[in-house]
Amino acid sequence: MALVAQDLLFPADPASRSVARDLYAGIKDLPIVSPHGHTDPSWYAENKPFPDPAQLLIVPDHYIFRMLFSQGVTLEELGVPTLDGAPVETDGRRIWRRFAENYHLFRGTPTRLWLDYTFANLFDLSDPLTVDNADNYYDAIAAQLATEAFRPRALFERFNIEVISTTDSALDELKWHAMIRDSGWSGRVLPAYRPDAVIDPDFEGFRENVDRLGAVSGCDTGRWQGYLDAHRNRRDYFKSFGATATDHGVLSAQTANLAAGEAEVLFDRVRHGTADASERALFRAQMLTEMAKMSADDGLVMQIHPGSWRNHSPAVFRKFGRDKGFDIPTQTDYVGSLKPLLDAVGTDPRVSIILFTLDETSYARELAPLAGVYPALKLGPAWWFHDSPEGMRRFREMTTETAGFYNTVGFNDDTRAFPSIPARHDVARRVDCAFLGRLVAEHRLREEEAHELAHELTYGLVKRAYNL
Repeated sequence: MALVAQDLLFPADPASRSVARDLYAGIKDLPIVSPHGHTDPSWYAENKPFPDPAQLLIVPDHYIFRMLFSQGVTLEELGVPTLDGAPVETDGRRIWRRFAENYHLFRGTPTRLWLDYTFANLFDLSDPLTVDNADNYYDAIAAQLATEAFRPRALFERFNIEVISTTDSALDELKWHAMIRDSGWSGRVLPAYRPDAVIDPDFEGFRENVDRLGAVSGCDTGRWQGYLDAHRNRRDYFKSFGATATDHGVLSAQTANLAAGEAEVLFDRVRHGTADASERALFRAQMLTEMAKMSADDGLVMQIHPGSWRNHSPAVFRKFGRDKGFDIPTQTDYVGSLKPLLDAVGTDPRVSIILFTLDETSYARELAPLAGVYPALKLGPAWWFHDSPEGMRRFREMTTETAGFYNTVGFNDDTRAFPSIPARHDVARRVDCAFLGRLVAEHRLREEEAHELAHELTYGLVKRAYNL
């Protein structure tokens, strides 16, 4: 049996499945547009061979190591680096064997879909991964990674990626993007402006980060207006490298729209470290609105990713740092929280804000009604924990009836795992075709409309939403 079935994720109902097959055939080979991700721009800049299979597929992927950790496998055993340099496993083969011993833990998960797809379609492996064939898998993958055909730029082209956006700190000098631009390579790798480190007072090193923001922008970040000018300066710098979007990872969707004098006083308290917890939260809220106002001026699309309680385990955070699998979804309010921002820019045709959520209960109750009326709002796809076949279906079922398809923005993979990008996009394409096939079979959509929509959901909407 093939690792990836021909009718993967298509409906069991024959009529719907037949339509889904036809829709998929029409869009499966469209280019990949990846407007939001976390791949490392140095990969494309230096174009060096990827490291061993474990370093490529396991060590950087929190989807994988969080599951293994939950079942008693330590992060040290999986080679995840410690902040203080304490020893961890460095033998890629041993890490791979540990992974293979526990591969059964991923049964029924989207991670299993992505991995099997990658094994089959990228590395031409046909037998399911087991502890018995772990070394054969490792050797086969390692041998291919050593070839020119598996260098980052070659894979970028093989994957048929038209454009990919990385996610970069506001303080990043973008040297890798400069190297890509100056190399003459035709691949489009764009930065995205991520200012969390300089707008969240609870971000580690915040005050020093604001000092650095002043240094790299040439603006006086000791003053409120100078601080805002520094953001404008950096946004323009990112735009000079092709950036079309900003990205904001926030605990809540809370926004504020203070008068200039009030905002200045609040900034002074935050800047000097005297703000209490409520004032720090208010500052984060104010800065979301300030970023939206700047988008009205410079045209950068704004992405808001709220609702993740990041680094939930202080022990793991202290030992391993950020992004180690301990980010947990929380309940999120949008209707009340976004109102100050929407009062300011919600009907402004120059503004485009893409909302994401980890709280599925908000789809039909809040997000779809908001995006279904405010011109500035669009809905990002099912995200993170809901980037799964069931999560994608729920998203379509709960948002389409109110927001329609055209107030959504297609799919983005949001991944650090470069080899999984084609798998993630293929899963999304299959799920959307299955959903459209069902609507056709139920006589709720004409088949020619479904073909048009399949193309839009795969390619057209994302290109327009992100100005790509």
